[in-house]
Amino acid sequence: MQGKTLYSVRLVLLGAFILSSLEVSAQPQSERAKQLMALVDKAAALIESKGKEAFPEFRKKDSEWYRDSTYIFVIDMKGTMLMHPVKPELEGKNQMDLKDTNGKAFVKEMVDILKVRNSDWVEYMWPKPGETQSSRKLSYIRKAKLEGEEVIVGSGLYP
Repeated sequence: MQGKTLYSVRLVLLGAFILSSLEVSAQPQSERAKQLMALVDKAAALIESKGKEAFPEFRKKDSEWYRDSTYIFVIDMKGTMLMHPVKPELEGKNQMDLKDTNGKAFVKEMVDILKVRNSDWVEYMWPKPGETQSSRKLSYIRKAKLEGEEVIVGSGLYP
C-alpha cells in the first residue's frame, strides 16, 4: 500500500511540474486587448445559451461580432472549424494540422492550451480579412460548452 501511495504522490508531482512548465503567454494589456477578451467572453456565453443559433449573429458584417479585422471563430476540441465568418470554406473541416506561414500548427496549439487552461492568448501569422498576405495575429481563446461539448471560442487582433 505504501508503494502505491508513493507512486501516486510522484504522479501528482510530475503532473504539477508539467503544468507549471507549460509556456504561459504574455497577455496584451492594451484597452483593445481587454475589449477583445470581453467580446470573446460574451460570445462564449451566447454560445452556451443559444448553441449554434448564435452563429448567424457572429456572421453579420458590421456587427459587434464582426467588424473590420475583428471577428469571432469557433473550433471544436478535435480541431474542426465550426464557424468562421471570413473563411466559411474552412467550416466543417478539420484544421488541426493547419499551419501559418511560419509553419506553426496554431489550431493544435489552441487545443493543447485549452486542455490545461480555460483561456489564453495564441500568436500566429494569419491574413487580415480581404488580404492574402499573412500578418502577425494575437488571438484570445477560451473554452465554452456547445451542446454539451467543449469548444474553442476566439477572436484576434493584429498588433
